[in-house]
Amino acid sequence: MKEIEGVIKYSLNHKNMAINKNISLSEINAWRTILFKLDLIGQIRERYDGYGFGNISQRINSPDTKYVQFVISGTQTGNLESLSRHHYCTVLEAKPDKNSLKSSGETKPSSEALTHATVYQQDESIKSVIHIHCPEIWKNSDKLKLPCSRTEVKYGTPEMAEEVSRLFHTTPLKSTDVFSMLGHEDGIIAFSDSMEKAANILINLYSRALAIEQNKE
Repeated sequence: MKEIEGVIKYSLNHKNMAINKNISLSEINAWRTILFKLDLIGQIRERYDGYGFGNISQRINSPDTKYVQFVISGTQTGNLESLSRHHYCTVLEAKPDKNSLKSSGETKPSSEALTHATVYQQDESIKSVIHIHCPEIWKNSDKLKLPCSRTEVKYGTPEMAEEVSRLFHTTPLKSTDVFSMLGHEDGIIAFSDSMEKAANILINLYSRALAIEQNKE
């Protein structure tokens, strides 16, 4: 059975309210627009049954709670070139082992929010996580020497959260800062201590993947 893109699979406790006005979204929105223009985030009728794909997040300081908190683009906003504050939400609590998430915002969080949370939980220095869809990178994961999640592990599940932790501990993921989701068609996730670095990892990887494809021709 074909996996449907963009479906929220975790238990969600969401409060509909505007995100904190003190949270700046200028950088995250600028990089998202660049990735949209490259068709790495977006919505294309011929792909994934027309559903939107890709999402982007940034860690926010949360000294008053033990939970990792971050801002993430909302579910099914892929068709928009530039987002407004209404299209982002804040993840307040994430419990990957219980498949549950608490959030607030004027839109619900991306279906990949639980995976983002798991990446942030691995290292406090990680400030940004970006999930794109790129056929060229994905199908050349082996040639690009990318750490890969197992084919049977689907996105947005507790199993994917466990898989992310496994990749951090058993592969060179800490040095590559990017991995391929073999159980999620075309799915690639990058992370870093800044939004710019995470985005540039993906753009540079995209250029290398295109070179591989062109050499095939």
